[in-house]
Amino acid sequence: MARKKIIAGNWKMNMTPSEAVELVNTLKPLVATEDADVVFCVPAIDIIPAMEAAKGSNIEIGAENMYFEEKGAYTGEISPSMLTDVGVKYVVLGHSERREYFAETSETVNKKMLKAFEHGITPIMCCGETLEQREQGVTMDFIRQQVKVGFLNVTAAQAATSVIAYEPIWAIGTGKTATTEQAQEVCKAIRECIAEIYDDATAAAVRIQYGGSVNAATAPELFVQPDIDGGLVGGAALKPDFGKIVNWK
Repeated sequence: MARKKIIAGNWKMNMTPSEAVELVNTLKPLVATEDADVVFCVPAIDIIPAMEAAKGSNIEIGAENMYFEEKGAYTGEISPSMLTDVGVKYVVLGHSERREYFAETSETVNKKMLKAFEHGITPIMCCGETLEQREQGVTMDFIRQQVKVGFLNVTAAQAATSVIAYEPIWAIGTGKTATTEQAQEVCKAIRECIAEIYDDATAAAVRIQYGGSVNAATAPELFVQPDIDGGLVGGAALKPDFGKIVNWK
């Protein structure tokens, strides 16, 4: 069975609640499709208003992060049950910006992965290398490690429902995009790594996105690749152009 594309917008630290409602209302008619799952991963304060605005549309509202404890003395964090209580079904975990600026490690990402599955939330787990790592020729080693640690103790059934986003760090917000060949090569290697951890059937079920300066011009070429099942879109997800990315065919 063909994997359904999943195209997610990662809003990062953008959009006030009122701006979020306006953007959702603008994008609703532009992202209408049955060919792909459409997810807006938004700042925590925007989740409820964005969800209200998205009612009756094909848009799912996701979170940009989540903590791995149920509740307690973790000032400033958001628990999985807080997300599920308002209907969140997706969460971005281990984005390179979280790893770089907020000391996320593959081990903490793994704890979050396990907690997300426990609560029925689909993780969009990010992985990707720096320019220095690519130039040193260790891209595959580094990404395989991120995937293997991220999926530690995750069952095959859980893994099959997950989404992995390959985002070369050197292509995020820089305007640089990995070539289609580079993107497909790494996404294929990620799928092979999942097959090693589990089996071919699980690897065939996992959806792998490419992220890193995806736009309306680059999306069609990327999304036809055999191992690229959609995109995790940054800046372009805040503009009407996101509709063109979603309806890339």
